[in-house]
Amino acid sequence: MQDEYRTVARAGVHETEVNRSRFLCAVAPAATEQEAQEFIASVRKEHADASHNCWAYVIGANAQVQKASDDGEPGGTAGVPMLQMLLRRDMRYVVAVVTRYYGGVKLGAGGLIRAYGGSVGEALDTLGTITRRRFRLATVTVDHQRAGKVQNDLRATGREVRDVRYGEAVTIEIGLPDADVDAFRAWLADTTAGTAVLELGGEAYGDA
Repeated sequence: MQDEYRTVARAGVHETEVNRSRFLCAVAPAATEQEAQEFIASVRKEHADASHNCWAYVIGANAQVQKASDDGEPGGTAGVPMLQMLLRRDMRYVVAVVTRYYGGVKLGAGGLIRAYGGSVGEALDTLGTITRRRFRLATVTVDHQRAGKVQNDLRATGREVRDVRYGEAVTIEIGLPDADVDAFRAWLADTTAGTAVLELGGEAYGDA
């Protein structure tokens, strides 16, 4: 698993014009390939009258799934440059659709490659990207007497408290970078006089 990846901060559309052709780049986060395909279908439906609806998506923290389509443009001049731009920016779990309304001036292969790739790059710049970092889910179980101080200390040191449950003891769920586990275990033992229990769970990604 990658330690971190970038994705688009939010869904949105960015428009550019090249030699009278309009290029509308719609970008959205997509957790699965199905989500990406549904987004592509919705954009195609919205712009059914467009000359082309070219697309590319990257799914998986390691970019396991990479697909692109030129949608009738000359081979390799639209979908591939869009995909290359997403990969160059380290984007994951993201889908981009560039809708072209032909303006009457042919752009040539080089012009198309620049227009489609550039449209994706500009959209990412405009909409913004976020970094998501890998962490390990961990559960701290501590008595009620010490729970408040532990929670305050966790938040004061910038730890993400994901959930707190109250029962016979207090269970606090947090996210920890793998590299911090040993130091955190020592800190917790020191803070709670060895009374807290730390359990490590699975891995997930969260906002960095």
